[in-house]
Amino acid sequence: MSSMTRRGTQRSLQSLLLKRFAMACATYAMMALVCWFAVFNGLFLGPVSVAAWLTLGVFGSQLVFLWIFLTGRNLRFDDPSLTEAQVLVALAWQPPVLAFFDTARGSMMVFYVLILLFGVFQLAPRVFVRCAAFAFFGFAAMVLIEAYRMQLVDPSMAWLQVWVLFILLVWLCLFSSYVQAMRKRMRQRRFALQAHQDTLRGMMRQLEDLVATDELTGLFNRRHFLRLASRELEHLGHGHQHGLALIDLDHFKRINDAHGHAAGDRVLQTFAAVARACLRDGDIIARYGGEEFVLLLPNTDADQFTTCCERLREAFAKAEPVGVKVENLSLSAGMTMLHAGDDLDEALQRADQALYQAKRGGRNRCDASWERAGA
Repeated sequence: MSSMTRRGTQRSLQSLLLKRFAMACATYAMMALVCWFAVFNGLFLGPVSVAAWLTLGVFGSQLVFLWIFLTGRNLRFDDPSLTEAQVLVALAWQPPVLAFFDTARGSMMVFYVLILLFGVFQLAPRVFVRCAAFAFFGFAAMVLIEAYRMQLVDPSMAWLQVWVLFILLVWLCLFSSYVQAMRKRMRQRRFALQAHQDTLRGMMRQLEDLVATDELTGLFNRRHFLRLASRELEHLGHGHQHGLALIDLDHFKRINDAHGHAAGDRVLQTFAAVARACLRDGDIIARYGGEEFVLLLPNTDADQFTTCCERLREAFAKAEPVGVKVENLSLSAGMTMLHAGDDLDEALQRADQALYQAKRGGRNRCDASWERAGA
């Protein structure tokens, strides 16, 4: 992965984490409103200044997290979201806050659920159990300290709250484990589906290759060539031209009769190999039918096109098919030029007439339709 791509991924991740952190801060703000409602209604046992200091402490801890996110220091950790740290800090604030509530403590304990739900989808089951244990022992320690100091107004109610919190935390741990198991199963299914999709895409590419390729020579077949040539002709701009040629291997029937069809197949494969070696990457060569081939050279002129076809003719004359002894290999080619607005069928007809002229002229030559037009 390039450094630019990596930076883009990190920016996307940070943007997502900041939105998630903003949601956590909004939850803190709503919890603070509830607490201050209790303060103004006489349910808070301490002075207002203590409530103010607790509020400043809670939001001060969130400013530390905000600084970590904005400076990118969170990316140094295995979990850039710092979910466990945020949950533990929130749980650590719960006992000091709840210690100043008595009759409203049961209602305030719902904050434990809100805090732990923040980590249900992110924390591994083992980590979630650790956070739940921290929450339980923090609350139980607060109750024990109050019992030791004889500050419990209703001991039975306090120990009932401990047991209710214990059952609630156990249920949340089980729920978290179930959620993580479901996420893992969905992730595995997604990976399996991705693998199936990759396999299907590979099979589709193979089918496209089979549909577009001549099995014997490995060149494009006639149907695929016509599709490619039509596309090239549609995109051909004014002032530009393409070269189009029909190529026929001379005396191919004689080769089949004298040496057998296997030798004829070798000759066809030899021509395909020679053509691939002589042409550029963007040039299009296809088997048009039998021993006939079709060639399209994009963005060329008459002289360059003629030179290319002559080079191909000379290279094929020097070629030696593997495994068979065939002498005097040659080809004939009929050439024409494609201009913007030309009809492909008419251009193929011009090339076919030029090929016929090359055959009549003695074979082993390249004739051009524009030479006849000039004559």
